[in-house]
Amino acid sequence: MERILIIEDDAEINNMMREAFTKAGYTCVQAFSGTEGLLWAGGEAFDLAVMDLMLPGMAGEQLLPKLKEKQDIPVIVVSAKDSIDSKVGLLESGADDYLTKPFEIRELIARAAVQIRKKSPAGHTGTRLKYGDLSLNEESFAADISGNEIPLTKQEFKILELLMSNPSKVYSKQEIYDYAWDEYYIGEDKTINVHISNIRKKLKKYTEDEYIETVWGIGFRMAKQSV
Repeated sequence: MERILIIEDDAEINNMMREAFTKAGYTCVQAFSGTEGLLWAGGEAFDLAVMDLMLPGMAGEQLLPKLKEKQDIPVIVVSAKDSIDSKVGLLESGADDYLTKPFEIRELIARAAVQIRKKSPAGHTGTRLKYGDLSLNEESFAADISGNEIPLTKQEFKILELLMSNPSKVYSKQEIYDYAWDEYYIGEDKTINVHISNIRKKLKKYTEDEYIETVWGIGFRMAKQSV
């Protein structure tokens, strides 16, 4: 399970982030000052950091390079500073993304998921993802089961890519939509259900194993029994 370091001195915002990330399947550690955040980064491993700029103890602009020295992880800056100079300066200093307050918590979760996948997609080797007898080839945009190549649409490929990147995680329909369609999810269940159904039909031509499991009320993940 991916671990996220939240560095935010506003307790209400910090707790809101923790609750949202926890519901999305992440483990969170909370820090309420720049110095506390740096201490955590020096003692424990994380997959992502989310940090404010106006922090007690050590300002975010000072903290960012020190944080990057401690751990080579993606950092998302969430700040009320909305000038272009501030954004460009932070991105040039090593920030991987920048979100301006006030923000939508769903957008933060989606951006965090993208950064974590870019950094360390689990099970990824070269241009292939593999799970059981199923593999994905990023160069041909196709799936393969025991030597049988299965052509996929762009969205079908992206859905499988996301699910296979972390097979034990249940991905919500929002997360799947945000990843595969490059636009925000507006509660359209039918689109995702149809694409999942199409993937299952294509796989069924070559295997009796179930590769995609529906977790009712939550979303989808790779089926455990297919390994």
